[in-house]
Amino acid sequence: MNDNGRARVVITGLGAITPLGLTVNEFWDGLIKGRNGINRITQFDASDFDCQIAGEVKGFDPANYIDPKEARRMARCTQFAIAAAKAAAADANLSTPLADEERAGVIVGTAMGGFEKSDEAVAEFRRKGSVRANPFAVTASIPNMAAHHVSRTFLTRGPLMCLVTACATGTQVIGEGVELIRRGVVDMVFAGGTEAIIGDFSIAGFSGMKALPVHFNHTPDKASRPFDKDREGFVFSEGCGVMVLERLETALARGARILAEVIGHAASSDAFHVAQPDPSGAGAIRAMKWALKDARIDPSEVDYVNAHGSSTPINDPLETMAIKTVFGERARKLMISSTKSMIGHPMGASGTLEAIACVKSINTGIVHPTVNLDNPDPECDLDYVPNTARNASVRVALSNSFGLGGQNACVVLKKYEG
Repeated sequence: MNDNGRARVVITGLGAITPLGLTVNEFWDGLIKGRNGINRITQFDASDFDCQIAGEVKGFDPANYIDPKEARRMARCTQFAIAAAKAAAADANLSTPLADEERAGVIVGTAMGGFEKSDEAVAEFRRKGSVRANPFAVTASIPNMAAHHVSRTFLTRGPLMCLVTACATGTQVIGEGVELIRRGVVDMVFAGGTEAIIGDFSIAGFSGMKALPVHFNHTPDKASRPFDKDREGFVFSEGCGVMVLERLETALARGARILAEVIGHAASSDAFHVAQPDPSGAGAIRAMKWALKDARIDPSEVDYVNAHGSSTPINDPLETMAIKTVFGERARKLMISSTKSMIGHPMGASGTLEAIACVKSINTGIVHPTVNLDNPDPECDLDYVPNTARNASVRVALSNSFGLGGQNACVVLKKYEG
């Protein structure tokens, strides 16, 4: 407990499946070296599409994590979630079965779920008729199946939740996990976001919205360029991040290695438009202010902001303005970077992966760069750690996620200091 009687929540395990690698170490090594995980699409023939690039997870074999028969009945995003959760559990040195299954919960969110399974099944149904309808496609495509399978893998008996808040999902799951622990419902939560949405319909749909870049098909590593004046839109991506959250006392009692502390979180709604953010930035401002208030810290204590930084023409200057509003003069001293510059935008997974990057910055004293920031937008005039990683002490980090439908979520992480 802290001085005000509120349970303290710490992070004891991390797992990641990303376009930069299939482990947290590979992910982090790629980030600090400025590598890019965006390439031409291989999952389907995109040669006739306006946008032909994405951040694909490469070399993922579900058989390395899941029984092959079971894996065939799962969506790709569910396979990612099981793999990342197993890695996070191993990182946290958790025993299986868990010491107290009723005191453990799972919150795994997604923006779009296993839509590819329903897409495949509907196509087969239309070809062959109702007698050949795939019964496994229904359960595979439901958004909460990733959470279910993580719970089933570890036999957790506490709350089981699936959060769907578009691009804010991966951040908001952390906040909701923190609340379960603060309220005394559980002592441990597997919290994560997962996404596997690279398909012909999704790419075509977002291209129709004019949301994706179309002039980088032959230079895909240059396509995601947050805060740069030549940015065109976000790059579709996929992946998964999972954290093990624990009550501090529980973690200490089992001798766990504590990676960081989650000290604050918040979420807000723009209540404005299905696809465009509120141009005043009020929703983003509220989320950041409320997260800092929940963390019980002053804005001057924040060292680093992992930006939503989606590389869209509207979002990047709006986020810059919101940061200036919240932090005042402190904004000029903040280090800010965008993980999406190297992995693209894995929608519901992005927030958890970005929070993992924050934890690594806190532990390593390195802030990863924003790559492709070659010609800064004049409206984006803060320190985005351009193109090269920086050695720096990070005690407190704030991570932003802003999504379609006006969903805003922020989480505040702090170096564990006993």
